[in-house]
Amino acid sequence: MIVPGAAPPRGRFPHLRRAGDLVFVSGTSSRRPDGGFAGASADVMGVTDLDIRAQTRAVLDNIASLLAAVGGSLADLVSVTTYLVSMNDFGGYNEVYAEYFDETGPSRTTVAVHQLPHPHLLIEISAVAHLPQSQEPRR
Repeated sequence: MIVPGAAPPRGRFPHLRRAGDLVFVSGTSSRRPDGGFAGASADVMGVTDLDIRAQTRAVLDNIASLLAAVGGSLADLVSVTTYLVSMNDFGGYNEVYAEYFDETGPSRTTVAVHQLPHPHLLIEISAVAHLPQSQEPRR
């Protein structure tokens, strides 16, 4: 499913895919619908400032918006996989993550990757949510 109003995928894949009671969220970044990136700025000299805390917050908010499109929320997440370009950003990422989840939240795996699809990205998250389907009979 492609969610209207969300940043369009950068390839031929959906934002979300339902399989029974599970909803799989494709890798999501801090990209905004206008093509810009939350947590990334450049000064007049072209010096880039990338903020892992702002990007983490934006990614989790983007996932929340995607899940809302199918009647879910972050509370429905059962598994999260996070990709960080640098484990030096783990502390800032972990700090913001803890604003959204505690030990009762989804299972989590965090790995370092060589790079993500844009040089301004420090983080990408894919997730799985449990959203029971309606018990109404199908037609």
